[in-house]
Formats: sequence, structure tokens, C-alpha cells
Amino acid sequence: MQQKKAVNYGANKEMEPAPEIESNCSQKSQNHTLRAFDVQPATRLIFGQGTLHKVGALAHELGGNRILVVTDEGIANAGHLDRALEILREAGFRISIFKDVHENPSTADVHACVEMAKRNQSDLLIGLGGGSSMDTAKGCNFILTNGGRMQDYHGTGKARKPMLPLIAVPTTAGTGSECQSYALIADETTHQKMACGDPKAAPKVSILDPILTLSQPRHVTACTGMDAIAHALETAVTKDRTHYSWMHALEATKLLMPNLSRVLEKPKDLIARGHMQIGAALAGIAIENSMLGAAHAAANPLTAKLNVIHGMAVGVMLPHVIRWNADDPNAAASYAQLARECHLCGPSDSITEAVKKLIQEVKETLQKAGIPSTLAAHGVKESHLPELAAGAVQQWTGHFNPIEISHDDYLSIYQMALA
Repeated sequence: MQQKKAVNYGANKEMEPAPEIESNCSQKSQNHTLRAFDVQPATRLIFGQGTLHKVGALAHELGGNRILVVTDEGIANAGHLDRALEILREAGFRISIFKDVHENPSTADVHACVEMAKRNQSDLLIGLGGGSSMDTAKGCNFILTNGGRMQDYHGTGKARKPMLPLIAVPTTAGTGSECQSYALIADETTHQKMACGDPKAAPKVSILDPILTLSQPRHVTACTGMDAIAHALETAVTKDRTHYSWMHALEATKLLMPNLSRVLEKPKDLIARGHMQIGAALAGIAIENSMLGAAHAAANPLTAKLNVIHGMAVGVMLPHVIRWNADDPNAAASYAQLARECHLCGPSDSITEAVKKLIQEVKETLQKAGIPSTLAAHGVKESHLPELAAGAVQQWTGHFNPIEISHDDYLSIYQMALA
């Protein structure tokens, strides 16, 4: 098994440092080439306590008449579905409900949703819930408007026809799906997660109402919050990052890192919950513009093959991937900047010390969230590692990691995380 190389913070010209990142916390920033970007935000963001009440007026603005609400039983039991339906009925809409969304939605879930949308001739979709509800609604939109199977849209920009307007109403602060044009859908046969994206699939409007997150069980808050933190930290260092994505990743990190602990300590703190929702949305925008990295690539096989909850899987892998990526000097400098902005290190700390403090903060956040920090504690055995590594190296997100990671590298990272 390949051994981890010693950290080397020498020059590396292949990846630009993040804006204003310094080679040492006390030195002036290095010169770097600006990477071009072309950004046209597709989603209107509405934030505020009680903003769910706007959903009816927004649906009218988008020209809908027959609405399909895509959600799950937990959201229905929490009362959020009834509240949304009351608002929509008062606004005069004909409504159908698909509430059979499952965690990590599959092609079978999407197919069932499409059948209901066809029966009810839906012309507007509302994804109410966590990332699974929003992704199921997006997947339904692809097939309902463009035909075929979900597998046909694996990748980017494969929808040729217009798609229905979608309103996203997240009830968690995690995936950032409300700000993305991608649906993450698992093949029901192979269990491989497919990222299916198209600019037309992005929600037209996303409503961020922190009141809706109050009903989350503690473990859901913890898992979705860790996922959001991983999004912020991974997007900050990917090969495709730009100043635009870095700006969102940085602000997301500053909002998410302190506020997850606050929400776990004081679940009714709506200010902290609002910060978490905004942070998760900003991290979603960063994903849309720079993608993710090896922590998600390593986490996905853990979920697909061993049923480790995604937020737990990515949280366990994140410290080890940060340590691994710190071999790249610009990634290390980015991590150090994040640590500095979150007041985890002082201005005189070296990059090495700043990265260590960021890793330690992630580990402490896992502990506060009640998430075991080793793979062994999640039922992973050493005999599982070769198969997990084989799955990880096939994950799309890994291609955006600042350091190219091979099968043997993933084996090493899994080994470090095992116990």
C-alpha cells in the first residue's frame, strides 16, 4: 500500500492559489494567474423566517397551474407539507403530492415520481425537504420533459427540451441542492450515484426559511451540517475553482464552522439555523462553479456499499483528505486562509500549523455532532477497503481534487481513517 508522502510546501504552478492567499501567514500574497469564469445565476434566492408563505405567489409568477409537491413522509409528519398545501390551495392551485422520496434517491424513485406527474399533468414542481426531495424533483423534471431514462442524463447538458419551473424549499441545511443544476441519483441496479446536470434543471426559486429546519432530529442536523462543511472545504481547493467559487466557499465556511456547534447546543436558535441555511446555499453555489473532491469520492462508496449515512461518511473522510491534499502548496495555503478567516489560527502561525488546526476543528466538530471519527466505528473492515478504493477512483468528483488520487492512494486514505 502506498505510503503518504512528506508534506512539501514548495512551488507548484499547476493550480492557482485562492485570492489573497499568502505563502506564509505573515508574508505577502503570491502573484497568480486569474482563472476565467462565466457566471449567470439561474436561481432566485429568498431568505427569511416565515418566507414559506410566499410559495403561492411565486408559483403564480412562474405560471404554474397544476403543482406536484415532491417530499417525504418525515416532512409530512413534521407538518411542513400541510402548511405548504394550505398556502398553495389558498392561492387556487390544483395540487398532487409525491411523498415517497427516499434517502439517496434511485432511478426507481424518480420513475415513480414521473408517473404521478404524468397522471396529474403537472406543470410546476416543488421540492420540499432535504436534498433527496429536491434531487428527486429534478430527476422527475428531466424525464417528464425530455423523456428517456435517468441514465441518459448522466453528465452535463444533455436535456434538449425546455424543463418545467421548479421551486426548491429546503428543510435542512446541508446539500445545497437548492442552488445547483445537478440531481444526484443512484442507479437502482448498480447503486452508482449519477450526477445529472443541466442549467435548465436548476430551481427557478429557492426559499430559505430557517423555521422549517427546527423540526430536524439532532442526528439529521449533525449529518447534513457535516455535509455542508465538507462542501465548503472541498470547493475551496478544487482544480476548477475560481475567484467566484472561492468567495462562496470562504463565506460558507465562516458561516458553517461555528454555527453547526451552536445549533447542536441550542436547537431553537433561529439565528444560528439561518446562518447554517445561508452557508449551505453558498456552498451549493460553490459546488455549481467548482465541483467537489476526494472526500466525496471516498464517501460515496461507503454509502452505496455499506450504507454509511452520507454526512457521516464524508465527515469521517474529510480530515484525512485535507491532510492528503496539503501536499499541494496552494491547497494548503487555501486551507490556511480558511482557518485564519474562522479564527482557528493566529496571523503568525505557519501554513502547516494552520492546516493542523483546521483538521483539528473538523475532528472536534465531528465529536460534537456525535459522529464516530473512524471507519471501524461505522462497521467498515479492512477487507472492505480494496472494493471501496475501486469504487472511489471511479467517482466523478475525485477528478476535481487538487491532487490526482489513484486507487492505491484511496487505499491509503481509507487505511488512515479505519481506526
